[in-house]
Amino acid sequence: MLVKVPAAALYGIHAYPVSVEVNLSPGIGYAIVGLPDSAVKESRERVETAIRNSGFSFPRGKIIINLSPADLRKEGTAYDLPIAIGILAASGQIQRSTWDNVLVMGELSLDGTLMPIRGALPIAIAARKQGIPQIILPPANSGEAGIVKDIEVYAPRTLREVVAFLEGKLPLERIFVDARRLFQQAQVDTDVDMSEVKGQMQVKRALEIAAAGGHNILMVGPPGAGKTMLARRLPTILPQLTLEEALETTRIHSVAGLLREHTGLITRRPFRTPHHTISDIALVGGGTYPVPGEISLAHNGVLFLDELPEFKRQVLEVLRQPLEEGRITIARARFRVEYPARFMLVAAMNPCPCGYYTHPTRACTCTPGAIQRYSARISGPLLDRIDLHISVTPVETQALSESSPQESSQVIRARVQKAREIQQLRFGDIPNIYTNAQMPPKMVEEFCRLDDKGKRLLESAMNRLQLSARAYDRILKVARTIADLEGEENIHADHLAEAITYRTLDRATWGF
Repeated sequence: MLVKVPAAALYGIHAYPVSVEVNLSPGIGYAIVGLPDSAVKESRERVETAIRNSGFSFPRGKIIINLSPADLRKEGTAYDLPIAIGILAASGQIQRSTWDNVLVMGELSLDGTLMPIRGALPIAIAARKQGIPQIILPPANSGEAGIVKDIEVYAPRTLREVVAFLEGKLPLERIFVDARRLFQQAQVDTDVDMSEVKGQMQVKRALEIAAAGGHNILMVGPPGAGKTMLARRLPTILPQLTLEEALETTRIHSVAGLLREHTGLITRRPFRTPHHTISDIALVGGGTYPVPGEISLAHNGVLFLDELPEFKRQVLEVLRQPLEEGRITIARARFRVEYPARFMLVAAMNPCPCGYYTHPTRACTCTPGAIQRYSARISGPLLDRIDLHISVTPVETQALSESSPQESSQVIRARVQKAREIQQLRFGDIPNIYTNAQMPPKMVEEFCRLDDKGKRLLESAMNRLQLSARAYDRILKVARTIADLEGEENIHADHLAEAITYRTLDRATWGF
């Protein structure tokens, strides 16, 4: 007897329809075909044991399982449940006339309990596109799948409950998550706040500009100056995720298998802090079985690279294309996937190996050659792609002991939000452009026009600092953001002058 059970396969951050075809005939044997990976091939032991421990019998005979289409690679343990259902149906232990209106996915433990899987959200979206009205998933994945409209999501706990539900003997409550309501109820409060940072007004100003325009920023300063403390508080001044951004971010984390159980929607901007020992594949994604890397997990949020020169040169160089295009394409001999990677890069580093080259009171013990080699670990092309360079100096002891109130993250976020609203009006009809930092050169010419005084000032800075053409555009983008923060329609000379001060770490003027 031949039975077909609808399922899905993950590819990138999307899911595609798959049919699990189970054929039971006289003979001996068990085979799975259709480009299964090792986890799928190993499903026999899990499925057979789960079927027996759930009170059913594992049929005798020749079982052939085909995962169609056969040219699409199938990965993971999520095919346990559709394979088990197919075997039970082919052996006549499930009484059901059609399987075209329900998609089932889930890993089975040996006692028949449904275990969580990766990619439940894109799987639910794929089922809706395919016109399948019902989907069965493990309870831990019900929250993320429940936010998809126009599809019925059910979350039985065991294989026996799945069978009873399919036969109409066990009614289950439909899982539905109101994504808009959940999003509106989300709290933006965090455990950290900008008011906890004493002094550092210039750095706070730079972070505010970076948040308002979505710009990348590099902080350079000695140990203990507060670089990490400031970076960790940057998300608290960023605007709240839009519903569209939240859904996109949730999909990426779902594919990576990083959503907490029963989580319906990610409502806070991601903040990823990979260690400097990370590999290039872990950073950008890929591997034998492709998964999103750190830059994709930071999509719509912040990627913080502490101790930037300690990262391997190869790892840093792979950031260049994603920083420009907002996505990463991973091409191998057998596959090609694309992941979104529109993130804010926030980096921090010491000015020299010992860390005290710019310290106001402690002497640096490094030789000029050692300092230059240390700074040369960051290539000019990568530095060009960082919009703001800011020097962080230690706060004086007197300032640390002062109890004067500092601006809270909520106050700063309000200014940032106003600047973002101006940009939304500016780019409202332009797809994939949300902030000033994302403007292509043609839009820079349109929205960042200078008067004669500004042109002379920028030309002088270009010649004096020996800046590249890319740095020229980024100065204009930062100046545009500064003007937006002040509610100005045109870029004035003072906006441009402030933007130029944030390019003092370019290759020709690194500080030597």
